[in-house]
Amino acid sequence: MSALVPATREALAGLPADVAPTLLGGELRVTTASGLVALRITEVEAYHGRGTGDLVDPGSHARMGPTARNATMWGEPGHLYVYLSHGIHSCVNVVCGPEGVAGGVLLRAGEVVEGQDAAHARRPAARLARDLARGPGRLGDAVGLRHPIHDGIDAVTGAEQAGARARLFVRAEPLREIATGPRVGVAGVAGTDAFPWRFWIPGDPTVSAFRWGRGAREAAGG
Repeated sequence: MSALVPATREALAGLPADVAPTLLGGELRVTTASGLVALRITEVEAYHGRGTGDLVDPGSHARMGPTARNATMWGEPGHLYVYLSHGIHSCVNVVCGPEGVAGGVLLRAGEVVEGQDAAHARRPAARLARDLARGPGRLGDAVGLRHPIHDGIDAVTGAEQAGARARLFVRAEPLREIATGPRVGVAGVAGTDAFPWRFWIPGDPTVSAFRWGRGAREAAGG
């Protein structure tokens, strides 16, 4: 098994679609007043910002440029962009790319490898351990990161923010066997094979199920 090493800004400075698969098998470790929850990352999705890479990403929060909501995505790599989904769920993204160039990797799913009691307390509806962080909203709940107070928390230095510390670790040797495909629940062409920017560990039980976004099946010709 490959050793884990602390993530660096340099390692996260590439395009999100390139960085995303390197996060698989790594860990996000979050410490709050409830204790430590460590999560092995099993599923991610890449999102590019305006002017990032060769393709315009219509599924990205940063597709139109900087806003108050997506400001963290334009900052230095290694911070966590924590946003609110459907007005309820706090979702966690690792900011990638050089400072001033927006990009992020959504942590879609993971396995809680330490701090199961704290994660269960936050996710009482999870009957099975595999469901504690199976999906981005569940993942945010399980590790205890909340919008807006933890948006921008630094997962490279581990500096405290709003009573929490986050640290990101990556594999010294990235996984060789990964799966890739369309992103989950993303509308239109952004949720098709034109953007195969969802990456996951094949066969891992914590990986979330695929579903089409609004108009994506039609855009894919299905």
